[in-house]
Amino acid sequence: MMNSKSLRTLIGYTIFSAAVLLLPLLIDDAYTLNKFSRYLILGLATLGLSLAWGYTGILNLGHAAFFGLGAYCMAMYLKLQTVPVHTGTGGLPDFMVWNNVEQLPWFWEPFHWSYLAITAGIGIPVLLAVMLGWFVFRARIAGVFVAIITLAMLVIINLLLIDQQRYTGGFNGITDLAWLTIGGIEFDPYSKTFYYLSAGSLVVCLLGTGIFTHTKAGLILQAIRNDPDRVRFLGYDVSAYQILAFALSAGIAGLAGMLYAMVLEFASPTFVGVSLSLSMVIWCAVGGRGSLLAATLGAILVNAAQGSLSENFLETWQLILGGFFVLIVLFLPKGLISIGELIRWRRKRTDRVQVQVLSSTKRARGIS
Repeated sequence: MMNSKSLRTLIGYTIFSAAVLLLPLLIDDAYTLNKFSRYLILGLATLGLSLAWGYTGILNLGHAAFFGLGAYCMAMYLKLQTVPVHTGTGGLPDFMVWNNVEQLPWFWEPFHWSYLAITAGIGIPVLLAVMLGWFVFRARIAGVFVAIITLAMLVIINLLLIDQQRYTGGFNGITDLAWLTIGGIEFDPYSKTFYYLSAGSLVVCLLGTGIFTHTKAGLILQAIRNDPDRVRFLGYDVSAYQILAFALSAGIAGLAGMLYAMVLEFASPTFVGVSLSLSMVIWCAVGGRGSLLAATLGAILVNAAQGSLSENFLETWQLILGGFFVLIVLFLPKGLISIGELIRWRRKRTDRVQVQVLSSTKRARGIS
């Protein structure tokens, strides 16, 4: 039998999924659809962070590294499909020609095929997460030290992308990308087709991770978050479960990165920047890291608010947004999701007071 908390979660997932999928019926403007696609993609990336941080207790300050690697994998494939900008012999990307590269590097060759690019966009972040997680979690490194290590990983990848200008485009990144075409379907980033690709990816990942967190493995992850030593004493391999959560989080981020490169039509080192990575942590905290749906909504709402404020308050929008973050931290430390908890707590308290008043009244009448 489903308990009340699970029922509320199911209702929330259903309402959110329906709202996201039905939105194009209310919006015809291509620019607005593109904008909402970006919000959903960033929500997808934050969903992955919530799985690692909120459910397993792994604070990953380098989450954007997985996001950026996915973006670059998709950008490399789409760049090789953009015939007009192949200015060198053998179909070399323009920035390679400018840097006197005479032959396409071997690690670019697999990106002639879409299925290999998509596999790499998810597989490379997962592989990196498994490798890093193996050394970190097997050594029982936890807390702030994990955050520092992941942040260092992010900075290293960012510097490599900038330094290897001949192969990555340097500061400019990989630009002038073609549109993804699969099975004869062209995903124009300003079309409803692409919006449904973004929304569908988010809904599937949200439902999939939601189901996963209610499995035995998901419950063990939450137990590890609360007390890893107790879980270890019960005979479970804590590091294996931590690596699993870390890898799943990286895979979701890689998928989001591929979609982000498609919606913006470029990939740059800013996708692997400290600023974006810390922003994802803020979005997750604002919504509520303890809930996949809340973390996703937090990213969507903050980015929507940022877009609206930057258009209407050109000089002070950052101050307004910063003030909002301060209020959240002071009054809603568990994120916006705690509003519902406060309402339920207040309702229960009111019910208890009413019961006490009623019982006192009955006793008074009985005495009189």
